[in-house]
Amino acid sequence: MYWDLIVLLLLVVAVVLFFKRFSSFVYLIAIIDIFLRLLTFVSNNLGVPELSSLIDKYFPTSMVGIINRYSNGIINTVLMWCLFVIYCIFLFYITRTFWKRK
Repeated sequence: MYWDLIVLLLLVVAVVLFFKRFSSFVYLIAIIDIFLRLLTFVSNNLGVPELSSLIDKYFPTSMVGIINRYSNGIINTVLMWCLFVIYCIFLFYITRTFWKRK
């Protein structure tokens, strides 16, 4: 089913409507991806089969996993490059915040 894609799109729409800043969108994408990667790490390294099967069944591995699941071909390539650009912008925001605090 498409529940992971639907939840992701609803979160993106909510952030864009409520915060109305591009940086909020970038932070949301990064937070979701980090959360999914942490869940994947827990699933792979915790050693509890019930928890691992639950996480593997209901959560994708990362944003890349979501993109690969629902697209292919040139659309997949374009979306992957868009995700790469979002990660670069996120890195810029984090670095800028780090240097401002020093």
